[in-house]
Amino acid sequence: MDSRILMDAGIDAESALNRMMGSEALLERLFRRFLEDGNFSALSAAIEAGDREGALTASHTLKGMCGNLSMDRLYSLFSGQVDLMRAGDWEEAVNLMPRIREAYDEAVSAVKRCLE
Repeated sequence: MDSRILMDAGIDAESALNRMMGSEALLERLFRRFLEDGNFSALSAAIEAGDREGALTASHTLKGMCGNLSMDRLYSLFSGQVDLMRAGDWEEAVNLMPRIREAYDEAVSAVKRCLE
């Protein structure tokens, strides 16, 4: 696994690997689950539909997943979005989506490259 590719996408591979007690196989399995997870699509759809509860649930789930995988850039963005949603600042939470989408796409691309 090329940690430089991951670091460039805001993923601390060393920290993630430490969290997995050094098991690259476990980390790879969890990265694959991240790629298959439908919460980002659910978040986008919920925001499009104005479903605040659905958006909060999806964003909170993504926050936890990104935290566990040391996807620091995404974790920070989802944390901010969850905080805004909980504070009732829906507009600002929605305004984070372009930055979140960019960071998400970057992370997905990096993880795919490392798993090839």
